[in-house]
Amino acid sequence: MTGAATSGAERHFRALESLYASAPINAQFASRLEITGEGTSRITFDVTEEVYHAAGAAHGTIYFKMLDDAGFYAANTFVSDRFLLTTSFNLHFTKPVRVGQVVAEGRWVSGRKRVFVAESRLVDEEGDEIGRGTGTFMRSHIPLSSLPGYVAQG
Repeated sequence: MTGAATSGAERHFRALESLYASAPINAQFASRLEITGEGTSRITFDVTEEVYHAAGAAHGTIYFKMLDDAGFYAANTFVSDRFLLTTSFNLHFTKPVRVGQVVAEGRWVSGRKRVFVAESRLVDEEGDEIGRGTGTFMRSHIPLSSLPGYVAQG
């Protein structure tokens, strides 16, 4: 990749991070997105008792949100003109999580035109996988440039 292509990709990655931070839903979660390279993402977030279900562990909506976001942003690294949409997501719970920091790691698997497939996994503070998922994402008609949060911080 040339220097110009790299800097263009880096600007896109930083703008995706800004987009994540600007989403109103993310004001409800202590989380941060990092695009770690083409086709990869990492979301670090804190699980607190505020997101527990009645049996005292994180509700599955937290698993889904972080796994979906990690896969989505990994796939959207390949698309610099359009916002992607989740069309399906398959989720597997492997361990309950209580209070602590969790990392969602997203990785693009296939597709570069209209439909993209990405995998993601959740890892707790002990390094144990607590959940994983696979999603499909497709290009929307929404230009990334039309979204106020899509801005590379410089």
